Amino acid sequence: MAVISLEERRSRELDSRNSQYAPWMHIDVLLILAAAGLAAIGVGAIYSTTRGRDPESFNTFFLERQSLFAVAGALLMVFAAWVPYRELVKFAVAIYGVGILALIVVLGPLGEEVNGARSWFRFGDFQLQPSEFQKLAVIVAVAAFLSRYEDHMTAPRVFFAVGIVAWPGLLVLLQPDVGTALIYVFIGFVLLLIGGIRFRQVIGIALIATTLVVLMVNSNMLEEYQTNRLRTFVDPTSGITEAAFQQRQAQIAIGNGGVNGAGYGEGSQTLSGLVPQQHTDFIFTVIGEEFGFVGSAVTLGLYAILLLRILQAARLARDRFGALICSGVFAMILFQMFEAVGMTLGITPITGIPLPLVSYGGSSAIATLIGLGLVLNVRMRRFV
Repeated sequence: MAVISLEERRSRELDSRNSQYAPWMHIDVLLILAAAGLAAIGVGAIYSTTRGRDPESFNTFFLERQSLFAVAGALLMVFAAWVPYRELVKFAVAIYGVGILALIVVLGPLGEEVNGARSWFRFGDFQLQPSEFQKLAVIVAVAAFLSRYEDHMTAPRVFFAVGIVAWPGLLVLLQPDVGTALIYVFIGFVLLLIGGIRFRQVIGIALIATTLVVLMVNSNMLEEYQTNRLRTFVDPTSGITEAAFQQRQAQIAIGNGGVNGAGYGEGSQTLSGLVPQQHTDFIFTVIGEEFGFVGSAVTLGLYAILLLRILQAARLARDRFGALICSGVFAMILFQMFEAVGMTLGITPITGIPLPLVSYGGSSAIATLIGLGLVLNVRMRRFV
């Protein structure tokens, strides 16, 4: 039997310890499975509402596109998880600046108007919505800024951090896209709370934000249909037909599902096409109608798993920057999920926010998966 020297034994123990701390040993499989489950539900629901009625010639365009978006997003998620996240601090300003430039350019002739908002670039048969990716740029920029100053958040620094969120938010409002602008506000508010701002600073920011919202609603900044959506939410009997009709049909679809649902491809509201924008903003109505309370609970359960795993990654993060990145992604997904589900039930106003990983749309799906890749990145490197 060969005799192992003390030096060699120590070297082997060190190699074994290092291998235990290797990033790939700490991949969050449960987070990945939850995201994959939601993406699969989304692909199925999108196909159900867009394939048409004729079994002999079902339309597979949206199915193929969303599957392509999911694959592209998965590859970018792997890339986002693999490159050490601490390197992002060096490029935070550049990433943020490119995003701001894109939001400015999209307001001009190069941008394309869809559903009343000039929010898109068109590249052949594909569209790109820069405001979706700017959410991640805002998360990285604010996280980098707050982690730099730790607990020394003076009033000027707080307002500088608010400005990081406000500039892209205002540009998005000019498109106009109120729903996405609200996501920016929520992300910024959560990051500032975690970043250590004082209670009186929170009150000041809340008062300013409330004043701006009131001024915006009473100005000519919003399109008529957006104002009607807000009025319908405040007073469902106000007689504003288009917004009220959309919400009413969504509620009927959810109610039709009962406990077990009408069955895949058998929802009457879905088959008749009575729910406007069902494959995008109102995709949850397909799940509620065809899979009922059970399917809806499963979907929300997957979101709960996803959000809890993100929170755990934030808690386990090795540094403040990583914790803030995870918190920002958590805020982004939580707000979108709550708003997108809530507006189908009538408990939140209609804002046109997609349901993360489920609604049709490449920009939203890919941006969400990149965000989850950053969360995986932080968790994987909690020991190195």
